[in-house]
Amino acid sequence: MILKSHPSLKELSLNSYLFSDESMNLYEEYIQKTASYIQQFLSNRTFYQGDNLEEILANKEQAKLVNIEGNQTIDSALEELNDLYIKNAIAFHNPTYVAHLNCPITLPSIIAEMITTTINTAVETWDQSTSATFIEQEVIHWITNVFNLSENSDGVFTSGGTQSNFMAMLMARDNYAFKHFKINIKQHGWRSEINKFRIFCSEKAHFSIQKSAALLGMGYDAVIPVKVDKKMQMDVNELVLAIEKTKQEGNIPIAVVATLGTTDYGSFDRIQTIGKVAKEHNMWLHADGAYGGCYALTNTHKDYFKGIELVDSITIDFHKTLFQPVSCSAFLVNDKQHFQYVSYYADYLNPIEDKDPQRPNLIEKSIQTTRRFDALKVWLTLKTLGTKTIANYLEEVHSLTKTVYDNIKDQECFETVHEPALSTVVFRYKTEGITEDVIHNSINLYIKNTLYKAGKASIASTKLQGNIYLKFTLLNPKNTINNLLNIIEMIKTTGEQYKITN
Repeated sequence: MILKSHPSLKELSLNSYLFSDESMNLYEEYIQKTASYIQQFLSNRTFYQGDNLEEILANKEQAKLVNIEGNQTIDSALEELNDLYIKNAIAFHNPTYVAHLNCPITLPSIIAEMITTTINTAVETWDQSTSATFIEQEVIHWITNVFNLSENSDGVFTSGGTQSNFMAMLMARDNYAFKHFKINIKQHGWRSEINKFRIFCSEKAHFSIQKSAALLGMGYDAVIPVKVDKKMQMDVNELVLAIEKTKQEGNIPIAVVATLGTTDYGSFDRIQTIGKVAKEHNMWLHADGAYGGCYALTNTHKDYFKGIELVDSITIDFHKTLFQPVSCSAFLVNDKQHFQYVSYYADYLNPIEDKDPQRPNLIEKSIQTTRRFDALKVWLTLKTLGTKTIANYLEEVHSLTKTVYDNIKDQECFETVHEPALSTVVFRYKTEGITEDVIHNSINLYIKNTLYKAGKASIASTKLQGNIYLKFTLLNPKNTINNLLNIIEMIKTTGEQYKITN
Protein backbone atom coordinates (compact mmCIF):
# COMPACT_ATOMS: atom_id res chain seq x y z
CA MET A 1 0.00 0.00 0.00
CA ILE A 2 1.43 3.39 -1.01
CA LEU A 3 0.50 6.41 1.10
CA LYS A 4 0.06 9.81 -0.50
CA SER A 5 2.96 12.14 0.35
CA HIS A 6 0.59 15.01 1.11
CA PRO A 7 -2.67 13.77 2.58
CA SER A 8 -5.46 16.26 1.96
CA LEU A 9 -7.83 17.62 4.56
CA LYS A 10 -11.51 17.00 4.40
CA GLU A 11 -13.10 19.13 1.72
CA LEU A 12 -14.03 22.54 3.04
CA SER A 13 -17.77 22.86 3.36
CA LEU A 14 -19.82 26.02 3.51
CA ASN A 15 -20.15 25.60 7.27
CA SER A 16 -16.49 24.95 8.01
CA TYR A 17 -14.64 27.84 9.63
CA LEU A 18 -11.50 26.07 10.82
CA PHE A 19 -8.36 27.95 9.84
CA SER A 20 -6.40 26.29 7.04
CA ASP A 21 -5.03 26.98 3.58
CA GLU A 22 -8.49 26.30 2.15
CA SER A 23 -10.09 29.00 4.32
CA MET A 24 -7.52 31.69 3.52
CA ASN A 25 -9.92 33.77 1.45
CA LEU A 26 -12.46 33.73 4.25
CA TYR A 27 -9.71 34.72 6.69
CA GLU A 28 -8.78 37.74 4.58
CA GLU A 29 -12.44 38.74 4.34
CA TYR A 30 -12.83 38.55 8.12
CA ILE A 31 -9.68 40.62 8.64
CA GLN A 32 -10.87 43.35 6.28
CA LYS A 33 -14.31 43.56 7.86
CA THR A 34 -12.85 43.65 11.35
CA ALA A 35 -10.35 46.34 10.36
CA SER A 36 -13.19 48.70 9.43
CA TYR A 37 -14.57 48.53 12.97
CA ILE A 38 -11.10 49.02 14.47
CA GLN A 39 -10.64 52.08 12.26
CA GLN A 40 -13.88 53.56 13.57
CA PHE A 41 -12.70 52.90 17.13
CA LEU A 42 -9.33 54.58 16.54
CA SER A 43 -10.82 57.61 14.80
CA ASN A 44 -13.22 58.32 17.66
CA ARG A 45 -11.83 61.35 19.52
CA THR A 46 -14.46 61.36 22.26
CA PHE A 47 -14.01 59.35 25.41
CA TYR A 48 -16.22 56.51 26.66
CA GLN A 49 -19.58 57.89 27.76
CA GLY A 50 -21.47 54.72 28.65
CA ASP A 51 -21.06 54.86 32.39
CA ASN A 52 -24.68 54.84 33.43
CA LEU A 53 -26.43 51.92 35.06
CA GLU A 54 -29.18 51.57 32.47
CA GLU A 55 -26.67 51.12 29.64
CA ILE A 56 -24.51 48.82 31.75
CA LEU A 57 -27.44 46.52 32.44
CA ALA A 58 -28.42 46.59 28.76
CA ASN A 59 -24.87 45.57 27.79
CA LYS A 60 -24.91 42.79 30.35
CA GLU A 61 -28.09 41.47 28.78
CA GLN A 62 -26.70 41.80 25.26
CA ALA A 63 -23.59 39.77 26.20
CA LYS A 64 -25.65 36.69 27.06
CA LEU A 65 -25.15 33.65 24.86
CA VAL A 66 -28.67 32.81 23.69
CA ASN A 67 -29.93 31.19 20.47
CA ILE A 68 -26.48 29.86 19.59
CA GLU A 69 -27.52 26.45 18.28
CA GLY A 70 -27.03 27.58 14.72
CA ASN A 71 -24.56 29.91 13.05
CA GLN A 72 -24.85 33.53 11.90
CA THR A 73 -22.93 35.67 9.45
CA ILE A 74 -19.71 37.36 10.49
CA ASP A 75 -21.31 40.69 9.51
CA SER A 76 -24.13 40.42 12.03
CA ALA A 77 -21.81 39.05 14.73
CA LEU A 78 -19.32 41.88 14.25
CA GLU A 79 -22.07 44.50 14.26
CA GLU A 80 -23.38 43.08 17.53
CA LEU A 81 -19.86 43.01 18.97
CA ASN A 82 -19.30 46.59 17.88
CA ASP A 83 -22.40 47.79 19.75
CA LEU A 84 -21.62 45.72 22.83
CA TYR A 85 -17.84 46.07 23.17
CA ILE A 86 -15.84 47.97 20.58
CA LYS A 87 -17.79 51.22 20.90
CA ASN A 88 -17.62 50.94 24.69
CA ALA A 89 -13.97 49.91 24.96
CA ILE A 90 -11.61 52.19 26.86
CA ALA A 91 -9.23 53.74 24.33
CA PHE A 92 -5.76 53.75 25.86
CA HIS A 93 -4.43 55.68 22.86
CA ASN A 94 -6.88 58.52 23.61
CA PRO A 95 -5.02 61.59 24.95
CA THR A 96 -7.65 62.08 27.66
CA TYR A 97 -6.88 58.66 29.14
CA VAL A 98 -4.40 59.28 31.96
CA ALA A 99 -5.62 56.77 34.51
CA HIS A 100 -3.78 53.46 34.75
CA LEU A 101 -0.74 51.54 33.52
CA ASN A 102 -2.14 50.91 30.04
CA CYS A 103 -0.02 51.91 27.09
CA PRO A 104 -0.59 52.43 23.37
CA ILE A 105 0.97 49.54 21.46
CA THR A 106 3.43 49.27 18.59
CA LEU A 107 2.38 48.21 15.10
CA PRO A 108 4.98 45.40 14.91
CA SER A 109 3.59 43.91 18.11
CA ILE A 110 0.11 43.80 16.57
CA ILE A 111 1.47 41.99 13.53
CA ALA A 112 3.25 39.57 15.87
CA GLU A 113 -0.02 38.97 17.72
CA MET A 114 -1.74 38.11 14.45
CA ILE A 115 1.02 35.69 13.49
CA THR A 116 1.11 34.13 16.95
CA THR A 117 -2.65 33.67 17.07
CA THR A 118 -3.09 32.26 13.58
CA ILE A 119 -0.19 29.82 13.78
CA ASN A 120 -1.18 29.10 17.41
CA THR A 121 2.21 27.98 18.65
CA ALA A 122 2.29 26.69 22.23
CA VAL A 123 5.66 27.45 23.79
CA GLU A 124 5.90 24.33 25.94
CA THR A 125 8.09 21.66 24.42
CA TRP A 126 10.46 21.68 21.48
CA ASP A 127 8.24 19.46 19.37
CA GLN A 128 5.44 22.03 19.68
CA SER A 129 7.36 25.27 19.34
CA THR A 130 10.62 24.60 17.43
CA SER A 131 12.23 27.97 16.51
CA ALA A 132 9.81 29.93 18.68
CA THR A 133 11.94 28.55 21.51
CA PHE A 134 15.01 30.34 20.16
CA ILE A 135 13.12 33.62 19.78
CA GLU A 136 11.97 33.57 23.40
CA GLN A 137 15.45 32.60 24.59
CA GLU A 138 17.00 35.44 22.59
CA VAL A 139 14.60 38.03 24.02
CA ILE A 140 15.38 36.74 27.52
CA HIS A 141 19.11 36.90 26.75
CA TRP A 142 18.69 40.49 25.55
CA ILE A 143 16.86 41.71 28.66
CA THR A 144 19.23 39.93 31.08
CA ASN A 145 22.08 41.76 29.35
CA VAL A 146 20.21 45.06 29.75
CA PHE A 147 20.18 44.37 33.50
CA ASN A 148 23.81 43.22 33.52
CA LEU A 149 22.91 39.85 35.03
CA SER A 150 25.36 36.96 35.21
CA GLU A 151 26.22 34.59 32.36
CA ASN A 152 24.26 31.95 34.26
CA SER A 153 21.07 34.05 34.25
CA ASP A 154 17.88 33.00 32.50
CA GLY A 155 14.19 33.77 32.36
CA VAL A 156 10.77 32.89 31.05
CA PHE A 157 7.76 34.80 29.73
CA THR A 158 4.79 35.01 32.11
CA SER A 159 1.21 36.24 32.10
CA GLY A 160 2.09 39.37 34.09
CA GLY A 161 3.79 40.90 37.09
CA THR A 162 1.63 39.04 39.59
CA GLN A 163 2.70 35.66 38.23
CA SER A 164 6.34 36.77 38.07
CA ASN A 165 6.26 38.00 41.66
CA PHE A 166 4.64 34.73 42.71
CA MET A 167 7.48 32.78 41.11
CA ALA A 168 10.01 34.98 42.90
CA MET A 169 8.43 34.43 46.31
CA LEU A 170 8.15 30.69 45.65
CA MET A 171 11.84 30.47 44.76
CA ALA A 172 12.84 32.63 47.73
CA ARG A 173 10.91 30.36 50.08
CA ASP A 174 12.02 27.04 48.61
CA ASN A 175 15.63 28.10 48.18
CA TYR A 176 15.93 29.28 51.78
CA ALA A 177 14.19 26.16 53.09
CA PHE A 178 16.56 23.86 51.20
CA LYS A 179 19.73 25.88 51.71
CA HIS A 180 19.35 26.42 55.46
CA PHE A 181 17.13 23.54 56.63
CA LYS A 182 17.57 20.89 53.89
CA ILE A 183 13.79 20.99 53.39
CA ASN A 184 12.65 20.00 49.88
CA ILE A 185 9.20 21.62 49.85
CA LYS A 186 8.48 20.59 46.26
CA GLN A 187 9.00 16.93 47.11
CA HIS A 188 7.99 16.60 50.74
CA GLY A 189 5.80 19.58 51.53
CA TRP A 190 5.54 21.82 54.56
CA ARG A 191 7.61 21.91 57.75
CA SER A 192 7.04 24.03 60.86
CA GLU A 193 10.16 26.14 60.28
CA ILE A 194 8.51 27.75 57.25
CA ASN A 195 5.89 29.36 59.50
CA LYS A 196 8.66 31.69 60.69
CA PHE A 197 9.72 32.87 57.22
CA ARG A 198 9.33 36.62 56.64
CA ILE A 199 9.48 38.77 53.48
CA PHE A 200 10.16 42.53 53.46
CA CYS A 201 8.94 45.12 50.97
CA SER A 202 8.07 48.78 50.79
CA GLU A 203 4.68 49.79 52.18
CA LYS A 204 4.05 51.09 48.64
CA ALA A 205 4.96 47.77 46.98
CA HIS A 206 2.48 45.95 44.76
CA PHE A 207 -0.24 43.91 46.48
CA SER A 208 0.91 40.78 44.64
CA ILE A 209 3.71 40.32 47.17
CA GLN A 210 1.19 39.76 49.96
CA LYS A 211 -1.07 37.80 47.65
CA SER A 212 1.81 35.50 46.73
CA ALA A 213 2.70 34.90 50.36
CA ALA A 214 -0.91 33.92 51.03
CA LEU A 215 -1.12 31.59 48.03
CA LEU A 216 2.16 29.98 49.08
CA GLY A 217 0.67 29.13 52.46
CA MET A 218 2.70 31.62 54.48
CA GLY A 219 -0.12 34.13 54.91
CA TYR A 220 -0.36 37.90 54.55
CA ASP A 221 1.37 38.33 57.91
CA ALA A 222 4.56 36.83 56.49
CA VAL A 223 5.08 40.08 54.56
CA ILE A 224 6.55 42.95 56.60
CA PRO A 225 5.81 46.39 55.08
CA VAL A 226 8.68 48.84 55.45
CA LYS A 227 8.09 52.59 55.78
CA VAL A 228 9.00 54.94 52.93
CA ASP A 229 10.72 58.31 52.91
CA LYS A 230 9.49 61.58 51.39
CA LYS A 231 10.40 60.32 47.92
CA MET A 232 8.17 57.27 48.45
CA GLN A 233 11.26 55.05 48.43
CA MET A 234 11.80 52.27 50.93
CA ASP A 235 13.62 53.70 53.97
CA VAL A 236 16.66 51.45 54.24
CA ASN A 237 17.21 52.32 57.91
CA GLU A 238 13.66 51.20 58.59
CA LEU A 239 14.39 47.99 56.67
CA VAL A 240 17.39 47.21 58.89
CA LEU A 241 15.33 47.88 62.02
CA ALA A 242 12.49 45.67 60.75
CA ILE A 243 14.89 42.81 60.03
CA GLU A 244 16.43 43.01 63.50
CA LYS A 245 12.98 43.18 65.12
CA THR A 246 11.90 40.11 63.17
CA LYS A 247 14.93 38.18 64.36
CA GLN A 248 14.31 39.20 67.97
CA GLU A 249 10.78 37.84 67.65
CA GLY A 250 12.22 34.47 66.67
CA ASN A 251 11.22 34.73 63.03
CA ILE A 252 13.42 34.27 59.94
CA PRO A 253 14.02 36.97 57.29
CA ILE A 254 14.28 35.18 53.94
CA ALA A 255 13.68 37.81 51.25
CA VAL A 256 13.42 41.50 50.47
CA VAL A 257 11.59 43.03 47.50
CA ALA A 258 12.87 46.27 45.99
CA THR A 259 10.29 48.01 43.80
CA LEU A 260 11.58 49.66 40.64
CA GLY A 261 8.63 51.91 39.93
CA THR A 262 5.79 51.73 42.46
CA THR A 263 2.31 51.60 40.95
CA ASP A 264 1.09 54.85 42.47
CA TYR A 265 4.22 56.98 42.64
CA GLY A 266 6.68 55.48 40.16
CA SER A 267 9.29 55.56 42.91
CA PHE A 268 12.48 53.50 42.76
CA ASP A 269 13.75 51.76 45.87
CA ARG A 270 17.53 52.05 46.25
CA ILE A 271 18.47 48.68 44.84
CA GLN A 272 22.21 48.91 45.54
CA THR A 273 21.84 49.74 49.24
CA ILE A 274 19.00 47.27 49.75
CA GLY A 275 21.02 44.62 47.93
CA LYS A 276 23.90 45.00 50.37
CA VAL A 277 21.51 44.62 53.32
CA ALA A 278 19.96 41.53 51.73
CA LYS A 279 23.33 39.87 51.18
CA GLU A 280 24.46 40.65 54.75
CA HIS A 281 21.44 38.73 56.05
CA ASN A 282 21.56 35.92 53.46
CA MET A 283 18.21 37.01 52.05
CA TRP A 284 16.83 36.59 48.54
CA LEU A 285 16.74 39.93 46.69
CA HIS A 286 13.86 40.37 44.25
CA ALA A 287 13.39 43.46 42.08
CA ASP A 288 9.82 44.18 41.03
CA GLY A 289 10.42 46.16 37.86
CA ALA A 290 6.98 45.54 36.37
CA TYR A 291 6.48 49.28 35.84
CA GLY A 292 9.93 50.83 35.79
CA GLY A 293 12.10 47.98 34.53
CA CYS A 294 12.13 49.02 30.88
CA TYR A 295 13.49 52.43 31.88
CA ALA A 296 16.87 50.69 32.10
CA LEU A 297 16.95 51.37 28.33
CA THR A 298 16.98 55.13 28.86
CA ASN A 299 19.79 57.55 29.62
CA THR A 300 17.64 59.49 32.08
CA HIS A 301 17.18 56.62 34.56
CA LYS A 302 20.48 54.71 34.49
CA ASP A 303 21.35 55.67 38.06
CA TYR A 304 18.23 53.98 39.43
CA PHE A 305 19.58 50.63 38.25
CA LYS A 306 22.96 50.77 39.97
CA GLY A 307 23.38 47.49 41.84
CA ILE A 308 20.81 45.63 39.75
CA GLU A 309 23.35 42.84 39.24
CA LEU A 310 22.94 41.99 42.95
CA VAL A 311 19.40 40.69 42.49
CA ASP A 312 18.37 37.05 42.57
CA SER A 313 15.27 37.69 40.44
CA ILE A 314 13.49 40.41 38.48
CA THR A 315 9.92 41.03 37.31
CA ILE A 316 9.41 43.08 34.14
CA ASP A 317 6.19 43.91 32.27
CA PHE A 318 6.70 44.65 28.60
CA HIS A 319 2.98 45.43 28.34
CA LYS A 320 3.48 48.46 30.56
CA THR A 321 6.56 50.27 29.32
CA LEU A 322 7.68 48.51 26.15
CA PHE A 323 4.36 49.34 24.42
CA GLN A 324 3.27 45.72 23.94
CA PRO A 325 -0.25 44.24 23.95
CA VAL A 326 -1.27 42.37 27.09
CA SER A 327 -0.08 40.02 28.18
CA CYS A 328 3.67 40.29 27.72
CA SER A 329 5.85 39.91 30.79
CA ALA A 330 8.95 38.10 31.94
CA PHE A 331 10.51 36.67 35.08
CA LEU A 332 14.31 36.62 35.27
CA VAL A 333 16.74 34.88 37.63
CA ASN A 334 20.43 35.55 38.10
CA ASP A 335 21.11 31.82 38.49
CA LYS A 336 19.12 29.52 36.22
CA GLN A 337 19.56 26.62 38.66
CA HIS A 338 16.76 28.17 40.71
CA PHE A 339 14.27 27.08 38.05
CA GLN A 340 14.56 23.62 39.60
CA TYR A 341 11.96 24.77 42.13
CA VAL A 342 9.25 24.98 39.42
CA SER A 343 10.38 22.22 37.04
CA TYR A 344 8.56 18.94 36.55
CA TYR A 345 9.21 16.07 34.13
CA ALA A 346 6.10 14.40 32.74
CA ASP A 347 6.52 11.15 30.82
CA TYR A 348 4.08 12.15 28.09
CA LEU A 349 5.43 15.68 27.65
CA ASN A 350 9.06 16.29 28.61
CA PRO A 351 10.60 13.11 30.06
CA ILE A 352 13.97 13.76 31.64
CA GLU A 353 15.67 11.18 29.42
CA ASP A 354 14.76 13.33 26.39
CA LYS A 355 16.46 16.44 27.78
CA ASP A 356 18.50 18.00 24.98
CA PRO A 357 20.32 21.36 25.25
CA GLN A 358 19.97 21.85 21.48
CA ARG A 359 16.20 21.29 21.60
CA PRO A 360 15.17 22.78 24.95
CA ASN A 361 11.72 22.46 26.52
CA LEU A 362 10.75 25.86 27.97
CA ILE A 363 8.07 24.25 30.13
CA GLU A 364 10.85 23.35 32.56
CA LYS A 365 11.09 27.03 33.54
CA SER A 366 7.39 27.84 33.74
CA ILE A 367 4.58 27.24 36.19
CA GLN A 368 2.27 27.31 33.16
CA THR A 369 1.97 24.40 30.75
CA THR A 370 0.25 25.78 27.66
CA ARG A 371 1.72 29.21 27.05
CA ARG A 372 1.33 31.77 24.26
CA PHE A 373 4.26 32.82 22.11
CA ASP A 374 4.33 36.33 23.61
CA ALA A 375 8.07 36.77 23.07
CA LEU A 376 7.47 37.28 19.34
CA LYS A 377 5.87 40.66 20.05
CA VAL A 378 9.01 41.94 21.76
CA TRP A 379 11.33 40.36 19.19
CA LEU A 380 9.54 41.93 16.22
CA THR A 381 9.30 45.30 17.98
CA LEU A 382 13.03 45.30 18.72
CA LYS A 383 13.83 44.21 15.18
CA THR A 384 11.65 46.96 13.69
CA LEU A 385 11.83 49.95 16.04
CA GLY A 386 15.10 49.37 17.86
CA THR A 387 15.86 50.20 21.48
CA LYS A 388 16.61 53.91 20.84
CA THR A 389 13.07 54.56 19.64
CA ILE A 390 11.58 52.81 22.66
CA ALA A 391 13.90 54.71 24.99
CA ASN A 392 12.78 57.98 23.35
CA TYR A 393 9.15 57.04 23.96
CA LEU A 394 9.87 56.44 27.65
CA GLU A 395 11.85 59.64 28.04
CA GLU A 396 9.05 61.58 26.35
CA VAL A 397 6.35 60.41 28.78
CA HIS A 398 8.68 61.10 31.70
CA SER A 399 9.29 64.61 30.38
CA LEU A 400 5.54 65.20 29.99
CA THR A 401 4.99 64.08 33.58
CA LYS A 402 7.68 66.39 34.93
CA THR A 403 6.20 69.31 33.00
CA VAL A 404 2.73 68.67 34.44
CA TYR A 405 4.23 68.48 37.93
CA ASP A 406 6.20 71.72 37.44
CA ASN A 407 3.04 73.43 36.25
CA ILE A 408 0.83 72.51 39.23
CA LYS A 409 3.28 72.28 42.16
CA ASP A 410 3.11 75.99 42.97
CA GLN A 411 -0.60 76.51 42.27
CA GLU A 412 -2.48 77.15 45.48
CA CYS A 413 -5.43 75.00 44.41
CA PHE A 414 -3.23 71.90 44.10
CA GLU A 415 -1.30 69.85 46.61
CA THR A 416 1.38 67.60 45.13
CA VAL A 417 2.72 64.53 46.91
CA HIS A 418 6.02 63.79 45.22
CA GLU A 419 8.34 64.78 42.42
CA PRO A 420 7.79 62.20 39.65
CA ALA A 421 10.55 59.66 39.07
CA LEU A 422 8.70 57.91 36.25
CA SER A 423 5.43 58.83 34.54
CA THR A 424 2.93 59.22 37.38
CA VAL A 425 2.07 62.35 39.32
CA VAL A 426 -0.16 62.23 42.41
CA PHE A 427 -1.94 65.38 43.54
CA ARG A 428 -5.27 66.69 44.82
CA TYR A 429 -7.43 69.72 44.25
CA LYS A 430 -7.94 71.87 47.34
CA THR A 431 -10.71 74.42 47.65
CA GLU A 432 -9.62 77.68 49.24
CA GLY A 433 -10.77 78.14 52.83
CA ILE A 434 -11.55 74.46 53.47
CA THR A 435 -9.33 72.61 55.94
CA GLU A 436 -11.30 69.40 56.50
CA ASP A 437 -9.86 66.44 54.61
CA VAL A 438 -13.24 64.77 54.42
CA ILE A 439 -14.52 67.63 52.25
CA HIS A 440 -11.42 67.60 50.07
CA ASN A 441 -11.95 63.87 49.61
CA SER A 442 -15.50 64.42 48.44
CA ILE A 443 -14.44 67.15 46.02
CA ASN A 444 -11.70 65.05 44.42
CA LEU A 445 -13.99 62.05 44.02
CA TYR A 446 -16.56 64.37 42.46
CA ILE A 447 -13.94 65.66 40.00
CA LYS A 448 -12.83 62.17 38.99
CA ASN A 449 -16.35 60.78 38.57
CA THR A 450 -17.78 63.84 36.84
CA LEU A 451 -15.06 63.99 34.18
CA TYR A 452 -15.32 60.23 33.57
CA LYS A 453 -19.11 60.12 33.29
CA ALA A 454 -19.11 63.15 31.01
CA GLY A 455 -16.61 61.44 28.72
CA LYS A 456 -14.11 64.26 29.16
CA ALA A 457 -11.20 62.43 30.80
CA SER A 458 -10.29 59.27 32.67
CA ILE A 459 -8.21 60.04 35.78
CA ALA A 460 -7.21 57.57 38.46
CA SER A 461 -7.37 58.08 42.21
CA THR A 462 -5.48 56.65 45.14
CA LYS A 463 -5.24 57.09 48.89
CA LEU A 464 -2.45 58.53 51.00
CA GLN A 465 -2.85 58.48 54.78
CA GLY A 466 -6.54 57.79 54.28
CA ASN A 467 -7.12 60.77 52.01
CA ILE A 468 -8.11 60.70 48.33
CA TYR A 469 -5.73 62.00 45.69
CA LEU A 470 -5.94 62.18 41.90
CA LYS A 471 -3.34 60.49 39.75
CA PHE A 472 -2.06 60.93 36.21
CA THR A 473 -0.37 57.86 34.73
CA LEU A 474 1.20 58.89 31.44
CA LEU A 475 2.28 56.18 29.02
CA ASN A 476 1.35 57.76 25.69
CA PRO A 477 4.30 59.50 23.98
CA LYS A 478 1.89 60.99 21.42
CA ASN A 479 0.23 63.03 24.14
CA THR A 480 0.99 66.75 24.41
CA ILE A 481 1.52 69.11 27.28
CA ASN A 482 -1.27 71.35 25.97
CA ASN A 483 -3.74 68.49 26.18
CA LEU A 484 -2.61 67.55 29.69
CA LEU A 485 -2.82 71.12 30.91
CA ASN A 486 -6.32 71.26 29.44
CA ILE A 487 -7.24 68.31 31.67
CA ILE A 488 -5.75 70.23 34.62
CA GLU A 489 -8.01 73.16 33.76
CA MET A 490 -11.02 70.81 33.59
CA ILE A 491 -10.12 69.56 37.06
CA LYS A 492 -10.02 73.12 38.40
CA THR A 493 -13.31 74.04 36.73
CA THR A 494 -15.03 70.90 37.99
CA GLY A 495 -13.69 71.49 41.50
CA GLU A 496 -15.13 75.00 41.47
CA GLN A 497 -18.49 73.61 40.30
CA TYR A 498 -18.64 71.35 43.33
CA LYS A 499 -18.46 74.40 45.57
CA ILE A 500 -21.30 76.02 43.64
CA THR A 501 -23.64 73.04 43.33
CA ASN A 502 -23.17 71.40 46.75
